[in-house]
Amino acid sequence: MTMLRTILAASLVAGATPAAAETVKIAIGGASCVCYMPVVLAEQLGLYEKHGVDVELVDFKGGSAALKAVVGGSADVVSGYYEHTITLAAKQQELSSFVLMGRLPGIAVAVAPGKAGEVKTIKDLAGKTVGISAPGSSTDFFLKYMLSQNGLEPNAASVVGVGVGATAVAALEQGRIDAVVTPDPAITQLQNRHPDLPVLVDTRKAADTHALFGADYPGAALYTRTEWLDQHPEQAQALAAAIVETLQYIHNTPAEEIAAKMPPNLVGADPQVYIESLNNSMEMLSETGLVDAKGAEAVQTMLSFNLPEVAGAKIDLSKTYTNAYVEKVSAQQ
Repeated sequence: MTMLRTILAASLVAGATPAAAETVKIAIGGASCVCYMPVVLAEQLGLYEKHGVDVELVDFKGGSAALKAVVGGSADVVSGYYEHTITLAAKQQELSSFVLMGRLPGIAVAVAPGKAGEVKTIKDLAGKTVGISAPGSSTDFFLKYMLSQNGLEPNAASVVGVGVGATAVAALEQGRIDAVVTPDPAITQLQNRHPDLPVLVDTRKAADTHALFGADYPGAALYTRTEWLDQHPEQAQALAAAIVETLQYIHNTPAEEIAAKMPPNLVGADPQVYIESLNNSMEMLSETGLVDAKGAEAVQTMLSFNLPEVAGAKIDLSKTYTNAYVEKVSAQQ
């Protein structure tokens, strides 16, 4: 059984040695996030081993840091948000998602206790300090898009990286930020501690996601360099099979049983809060592992709002994801 290690962004150094061919090193953009739970759960259930692939999970502070690990060669695969494949495509770098875990972003915008009177809408975030997981991460892009959709400049709010999970909760409760853009379990933890916590947007739910984007919005996924996929098709197929089986397990298993399988350090001191966050996030998690074409277009639209390099690029979306591995899994079931 592999071990989940924690690595901070600062530990990324030039010349890092790539993972050995027989072991697939997966860089996770914040293992405490429920959005990436399937990657850890697959290991806990022994499904990587079952499908014939040896995996090492490495935890980073955010999706952008995990991405750097793969681009720099110190990891093979990213457990991060699909949108990064589009931003890299705009820079002529080919990365492709090959199994989807989140059909919705799963990100919520919560206001700090005591700030409800000042921040009632997204527009009120102008001039405020907002916590995100890390600069350049999916939560950062999401905030910029929300600001743009409300008639503000993408940088109308000051941002500070607060990670995910307990660090995000602490930053909000300690008054270091006015609001936070974060996935679960942080939102559920905050709502439990502060029943009147204002939540401005909640894309753990399809209704809020569709209101914003007009479609599902591919979120957490396994993605990697196209070159790696070409060179390691059997390992990619095994990873896809393990994640699809995990997704099926998740949607057919009570949250209490899922929580009992997860590492205690990720569940946290209060298992009931983690169980509630799982229940709150079930709608977010994919049941199939497939990327929807309209959803991929919604992601490109969101990014184009904020990133001139994406708006001005000719991007072939079909190269930013492939459903071939997941479709093969379905055909074999």
